[in-house]
Amino acid sequence: MIDDQPPLYIKFCIYASYLILAIFGLIRDVLRFFEIEKHRKSDERELKQGYVPLLSGLTAFYYRNIYQRCREMFGIPITSIPNSHVELMNFENDSFNRCIRFPGTTQKCLNLVSYNYLGFSENQGPRLQKVAETIKKCGSSTGAVRNELGTLDYHIKLEKMVAKYLGVEDSIIFGMGFATNSLNISAIIGQGSLIISDQYNHASLALGCKLSNASIKVFKHNDTIDLEQKIVEALADGQPGTHEKWKKIIIVLEGLYSMEGTLVDLPEVMRLKKKYKTYLYVDEAHSIGAIGKTGRGVCDHFGIDPREVDILMGTFTKSFGSAGGYLAGKKSLINYIRVNSHSFAYASSMAAPIAQQILSVLEVIMTKEGQMRISTLQENSRYFRKRLRQLGFIVYGDNTSPVVPLLIFLPGLLKNFVKEARILGLGCIPVGYPATDFTGLRLRFCISACHTREMLDQAIRIIDHLGDKMSFKFALRNQWFSNSIEKIEKIFIQ
Repeated sequence: MIDDQPPLYIKFCIYASYLILAIFGLIRDVLRFFEIEKHRKSDERELKQGYVPLLSGLTAFYYRNIYQRCREMFGIPITSIPNSHVELMNFENDSFNRCIRFPGTTQKCLNLVSYNYLGFSENQGPRLQKVAETIKKCGSSTGAVRNELGTLDYHIKLEKMVAKYLGVEDSIIFGMGFATNSLNISAIIGQGSLIISDQYNHASLALGCKLSNASIKVFKHNDTIDLEQKIVEALADGQPGTHEKWKKIIIVLEGLYSMEGTLVDLPEVMRLKKKYKTYLYVDEAHSIGAIGKTGRGVCDHFGIDPREVDILMGTFTKSFGSAGGYLAGKKSLINYIRVNSHSFAYASSMAAPIAQQILSVLEVIMTKEGQMRISTLQENSRYFRKRLRQLGFIVYGDNTSPVVPLLIFLPGLLKNFVKEARILGLGCIPVGYPATDFTGLRLRFCISACHTREMLDQAIRIIDHLGDKMSFKFALRNQWFSNSIEKIEKIFIQ
């Protein structure tokens, strides 16, 4: 859980680091103004007369001078499947021409980045053969939307199987996971209604809520006390201005939070939902296939009937090794979404090979092989997180979560860690603002069922070595400080 914070002097260093970066950013902006430095990032070179700039203000300043300094460590191309190991393209910084060059060589690294939770991102085997046959039969694209000759038998079969797997009446599938949230929330809620959203909900949920034109209240992350307070206030105050009764209130949250590694407190949320008669929308993008004894997500994990959740959302981009997303729930609601969804009516439908990949994985998940993969994933997640905590790192998240955030806090350490870890054969990714708070810079490791214990031990050795070298085992320092305070208290008491 999120229950550990860095020492006070580290918090001071965090703000000092941003202040130094901001000062140098201002200096560079002055140099750009006088055309001494011609390189411009996140800026418009030739603004047409009378036009308002698309990029301006503090946001543009941050992206131009701070965020972009670490971008070179984010989007490194890969030349292999994202399985237990990955081939990363080597790159060189060309300071003279202010660009990045790729010499054409690669480096093999242990992959702790990809959302390949169950290890189904493969390029051989019977499942791949089925996908290849589907390409021969149906091609690589439908070339149409679902309502206009874009519905295939694969779509109908997949929707039925998803509903059966989840234990609900019906489901609807979409070609893009992000759009499943961003373009469908507006189909079920609108003006005169209220959305109560978790503080750390994904960007797709935040965008979907904004596009709905409903009023939005945000509650503290996974804080059901604050959630109840927001519900009570909303029921008491009614709609802004008129104080009329809300048409509907819907709680929007995630099953597993992709930046925090925390699981939603679903039993308590369900209690509040029933008590105040609200609706519930649960995004299971990261939890479906990875959480629960049978991989059916947070409902499975907490032993809650999935039919009690009004809308279950998920994606096929993680545990299923494919693409797209789904919404699931009562048949009447799914039929309503089919008619009113912009994503369903205007976007090209899911390609047949993608649907076949998901069907093949669903068939495996419901067998002994699938259960073994789920069990291995959860054992790997528990082991990896436990070892990092034992070594003195601040690690967030639930024990069974395959998302393992390791807090580093300092911008300079973040970039250096990723660079040196890659040299040692470990692929990882830094995460910072705006994906996290300003002070919550971290490494996010993603565990997979295809990782062996030896692979995890190798990664732990590298992280341990760099943790000692860069001195960011902050949990050990907190423990030392607490022990010192206790000793001082005992001396004074005696």
